Amino acid sequence: MKPMRRDASLRRAALINAASQCFAESGFGVPLEDIAVRAGVGRGTLYRNFKDRMALAIAIFEHEVDLIEERLDRDGTVEQTIADMVRHGAGASALFSRLTSEISLDGDNLAAFDRLGARLENLLLPLVEGAQARGELRFGVTPQQVLLAMRMVSGSVLPNIHQREVGERINEALDLLMLGLRPR
Repeated sequence: MKPMRRDASLRRAALINAASQCFAESGFGVPLEDIAVRAGVGRGTLYRNFKDRMALAIAIFEHEVDLIEERLDRDGTVEQTIADMVRHGAGASALFSRLTSEISLDGDNLAAFDRLGARLENLLLPLVEGAQARGELRFGVTPQQVLLAMRMVSGSVLPNIHQREVGERINEALDLLMLGLRPR
């Protein structure tokens, strides 16, 4: 597949960003026209890039996984990685929770989300193994469990708190969580 022209790539990125905002504000059923308008493109551009709203949703989360991969400090501690991923991925986590409560994941859609989950787990595997080797994490803890822990921290700190409190709450939740993940 040949690389996308810069202007086409920018329009696609604008659509993904607009879809993320519109889905967060109005849910999965938001009119696609609203997404195109927010992105500053026509419906033709939207449909040239995405066959339907599910393709847009998948693209949003693919983009989020790309960002995680870019930011991931493979030599960092598990605790710091969880904190960073919760801080940077709070919006995506909330959007994922909202969308998965509104859509039916089956067939190709489920397979796409499963691939994204597997990709995240593979990104975390070296970090988990390194933390286990350094004695920072119990043996037997899996990347999937670390992802679950991140969702737990996100869920505990994000609802109904002021932005200035997020860092403090993340640290409190991580302290409690790490008590269960560290070797005994």
